[in-house]
Amino acid sequence: MKLKNSYFFTLREDVRDEDSASSNILVRAGFIKKTSAGVYMMLPLGLRVLNNIEAIIREEMNATGCQELLMPALIPEDVYISSGRRAGFGSSMFSLKDRKGQNYVLGPTHEELFAMAAKMQIRSYKDMPFSLYQIQTKFRDEPRPRYGLIRVREFAMKDSYTFDKDQEGMDIAYQKQFNAYKNIMDRLKLNYKIVRADTGVMGGLLSEEFQALAPIGEDILVLCDNCDFSSNIEVAPCVSVKDEEEPKEKELVSTPHSKTIEEVSEYLHIPMQKCVKALLMNVNDELTVFFVRGDRELNEAKAMKLLQANEINFADDELIASGNAVPGFTGPIGLNAKIVVDSEVLNMRNFCCGANKEGYHYINVNPSDFTYDLCGDIVNVLEGDTCPVCGGRLHFARGIEVGNTFKLGTKYAKAMNLQYLDANNQLQYVWMGSYGIGPARAMAALAEQNIDENGINWPKHLAPYQVGIVLISDRDEVQVETANRIYDEFMSRGLEPIFDDRSERPGIKFKDMELIGIPYRITVGRGAKDGIVEIKPRVGDAIEVKVEDVFTKVTELLNS
Repeated sequence: MKLKNSYFFTLREDVRDEDSASSNILVRAGFIKKTSAGVYMMLPLGLRVLNNIEAIIREEMNATGCQELLMPALIPEDVYISSGRRAGFGSSMFSLKDRKGQNYVLGPTHEELFAMAAKMQIRSYKDMPFSLYQIQTKFRDEPRPRYGLIRVREFAMKDSYTFDKDQEGMDIAYQKQFNAYKNIMDRLKLNYKIVRADTGVMGGLLSEEFQALAPIGEDILVLCDNCDFSSNIEVAPCVSVKDEEEPKEKELVSTPHSKTIEEVSEYLHIPMQKCVKALLMNVNDELTVFFVRGDRELNEAKAMKLLQANEINFADDELIASGNAVPGFTGPIGLNAKIVVDSEVLNMRNFCCGANKEGYHYINVNPSDFTYDLCGDIVNVLEGDTCPVCGGRLHFARGIEVGNTFKLGTKYAKAMNLQYLDANNQLQYVWMGSYGIGPARAMAALAEQNIDENGINWPKHLAPYQVGIVLISDRDEVQVETANRIYDEFMSRGLEPIFDDRSERPGIKFKDMELIGIPYRITVGRGAKDGIVEIKPRVGDAIEVKVEDVFTKVTELLNS
């Protein structure tokens, strides 16, 4: 591509309305442009990088025998109602009516449609296994779009689905897709971790995430210092140790003006770890009080799973008034509400908790002093907690979810009545797997991991162009002729360079090449009269090369 008559621009200053390093640099380098909150244009340079990423994804998917198709984005709402997922998506799903008043949605994900497609193929157990995939636009009405391409409302996704006659077949298909994902991440040169995750609205038997490590990552990853344990904090199990202290008699104590756990801890000179706090919540319009150790945070994903609830909200004054809970002084003893206790609380001894009386708490409380409705692991782990696998120490990292894999089991087959006749001529449900990668999110994660002081240092096989030619003077006939000859040779050999033939200062041209991340720059300057040009890697020292050896040398560097 020659720049003089092409669509090409860069910005010298940071962009005010971008909130991450990757989104700022991608806009500055002319890869993307925001049109509205969470919606971006993919400009020519950005599309080239995206195409490079998608080419790798397609190669690995095709290598597994997965067949590509394309589903519609406009889908009848009834499809999601029949699968039971319309309520789960709620307001995050874009909905509209056609001119006849029929309800449609813009597809946030396509499990249901792939199940419908599979129905056309599957009659007998002999019709499986097979797998299908697409790279298609998805729509989700994110309440807080941010971080450029990382949290958006419209995005490309590669989603694939496997169909098998039983769990054993699904497990085999899952492992094949899982290995393909590892190959994709490795070929993209991402710094990533694979973690166990919550199945969430997707449901199913297992979820694993491919997380690109980055400080702006929205997910907290829990990793072990000693072994390969890795998990999203949403599902990381909390290992508690039983307190062997001898139980004491509970005692009512005055705690005036001490409502928060920090205030109570300070007033009574008791560590927060020896306190139990109450969280007054609304679950299915019922006052539900969660009790957790004072320094812990409620894990809503775990809590919803324990209660089999779709959402948990804070209780309002009216709901609180329906019980005898006293905000700031709520405890489990004599409480008239649904009581859910974290497992760790049952291992505590002689702790402090609210007395359900304004200005009072109990001390030396023990599990035998109260009853409860449910108990389970409902808290987030903390850094320094015990690893559930080896007993080592846990630490946190932040990640950007770029891929996920799900063992769906028969959930969607049952919802969509996807059945087959087995060898005994009996109807059985199909076993499915679902697998997703966000190519644009991977692009943002790569930018986030490869930013330096000059721009983006793309992995060379993913850069928009692998080679750049910079013409120093467009008034020097020898330089112009030499630069064009090099450009034509590269084009004829199937390696398209980006050719900066603009009437700009050399410094601007060099900065633009570094900003957009061109791996190798060929500078055609004064040495052209002697048949010499300069090849400079984006990071490293320049070398001088004869014009006739340029292509050979550059391809050697690219393949090294």
